[in-house]
Amino acid sequence: MLDTYKRILVAIDGSEKSEKAFNEAIEIAKRNDATVFLAWIINDVELTTSAYAFSRLLKDEQQSIEEDMDEKIKIAEQAGVKSIERIVEIGSPKEMIAMDLSKEHEIDLIVIGSTGKGAIAQALVGSTTAFVVNHAPCNVMVIR
Repeated sequence: MLDTYKRILVAIDGSEKSEKAFNEAIEIAKRNDATVFLAWIINDVELTTSAYAFSRLLKDEQQSIEEDMDEKIKIAEQAGVKSIERIVEIGSPKEMIAMDLSKEHEIDLIVIGSTGKGAIAQALVGSTTAFVVNHAPCNVMVIR
C-alpha cells in the first residue's frame, strides 16, 4: 500500500453505496492532500434499452448528474479538499473506471461502492465493482 494517495478516482451513480464511497474518498483526500476525480459514467447499455428517446433520456440524465456533481463538489470543498475534477462520460462504467480513466488521469486509488443503482447493475450485483477490482492498474477500495 502507498504511504499517500495523490490522485483518487471515486465512482458515483447516486446509489447509497456510491454516497459512502464519496464520503470515504473525501476523508482519504483530506489526509493525503490529494486530488479527487469525481466520476459518473452514464451506462450506454441502460440508455439504449430504454423505451424513451435516447436523446431525451440522455439530456435528463445529464442535467440530474450535473446537479448532483455541483452538490458533491461543494461538500468536498467545505470539507477541505483543495482539488476536485469532474468527469461525466457515456460508456461502459466498468471499463471506463478500471482502464480508461484510471490510466488517463494516472489514478493511484479508486474508491467504489460494492453495488450500483442501475436496474441492470442490480441484476448483476457487483459486476462493475468486481471488474474494477480485477482490472484496475492501481489500488481499489470497495465500500460496503
